[in-house]
Amino acid sequence: MPEENLLTTLELSLRQTRATRSRLSARLADLEAEAEKLRTELSELDGLASQTEAAMFRILSSMLGGNTPAAPSVPSDAEIEAALRRDVAKTSYNSARVESVRRREMPLIREEVEAKDERFHDRTIPQATALLLRESGGPLHVNEIYNRLLEGSFQFTGQHPTISIAVSLNRNRRFRKVAPGTFDLTIRDAAQAS
Repeated sequence: MPEENLLTTLELSLRQTRATRSRLSARLADLEAEAEKLRTELSELDGLASQTEAAMFRILSSMLGGNTPAAPSVPSDAEIEAALRRDVAKTSYNSARVESVRRREMPLIREEVEAKDERFHDRTIPQATALLLRESGGPLHVNEIYNRLLEGSFQFTGQHPTISIAVSLNRNRRFRKVAPGTFDLTIRDAAQAS
């Protein structure tokens, strides 16, 4: 009889432990999804901040560039505002053109991709993508990365492989997002700057 009571108590404790674990696991999944959304927003804000900073530098450089270094004049508030309006108009026109070109150039996911070799069979997404980006010499869209990974016999386990690629590359500091769904190696950017 005491053994049955102990067994019942242990069984109840096990059920409670499993229920608590299940709740915590669901909460962790929700928090991870929220964290990924926040990472994406932070990345987009970083891009906007760097674009604004570059625009400000261009405006100030163009305004101060005509003056002699010995006696540079400080632009008035009205001149700065006029230059900002001109630059914003140029930037919005150029970014609209660039965005329309990017939309047209987005590679399609090929339906029937045959494996050409097994070079990515035992690699992770970041490892395989780093090789692909080095070989390509420039950024690639996640759809093209997906197609090339399949050609190298990469085995995807999720239902949305392109999302898996994007999330994996967003989380890894070796990669940087250069356009919507398009990634490049961070180190390439540093090498080209020097």
